Amino acid sequence: MNEPTYGLVLSGGGIRGLAHVGVIRALEEEGIYPGYIAGASAGAIIGAFYAAGYSCEDILAFFHETSIFSIDKYAYGKPGFFDTEKFYQIFRTYFPTDDFKDLAKKLFVSATDILAGKTKFFHEGPLIHAVLASAAFPVVLSPMMIDEVLYADGGITNNFPVEPLLAHCDRIIGVYVNPLNKIKAEELTSARNVMDRAFRIGMANMSIQKFSHCDLVISPEKLSRFGTFSIRHLDESYEIGYEEARKHLDDIRRLKE
Repeated sequence: MNEPTYGLVLSGGGIRGLAHVGVIRALEEEGIYPGYIAGASAGAIIGAFYAAGYSCEDILAFFHETSIFSIDKYAYGKPGFFDTEKFYQIFRTYFPTDDFKDLAKKLFVSATDILAGKTKFFHEGPLIHAVLASAAFPVVLSPMMIDEVLYADGGITNNFPVEPLLAHCDRIIGVYVNPLNKIKAEELTSARNVMDRAFRIGMANMSIQKFSHCDLVISPEKLSRFGTFSIRHLDESYEIGYEEARKHLDDIRRLKE
């Protein structure tokens, strides 16, 4: 009997995306190594590293070593607090050939054509700009121009990009790191909190409808207490992802049947 072909969908979610890495660790411990990855935003970044062959420890180290909120990345004359283009050279050290074809696994990245209002799936050609475009969270990071088209965060139109995997995979595992918890009005005390809540609601409504395309969806509820840019929760998000995946060991093992 041939081993099933596994696909992995990684949603966006900012710092909560480190939970993806914990899930990957748990999958590998059970002998599941997805060959097809589809990611949005933080899921696109983690998917790119994983598809390139980096270990879970390497990916976690990258997020610890790379600061979004540094003065040298401020955007001047661009619509965002930080200039997405200024991350290019950092990524180039990890992806020296900057091409989808040189990845060890097949990767699909969702980004949003901000003018046409539709999803673009990148899967060939230059890699880094596609990943950066997918992660360009509105207001915080400036949109990315690729081939005369302006792109922003993939989560705006497709935060759970399962579609590219349907034709290629026998088993699809989804990891969704934007659980929508109940909150009280007094918790929305800042513009950033309101923006984060609004973004989560929109993404959840779109994403949950597509869970039925997956054989297993892992969505750690504990992540709901973390904001999109709560950088102090990197390790905790990673551990929560691992622990949540371990709760689904029976389901994970059934995927191999």
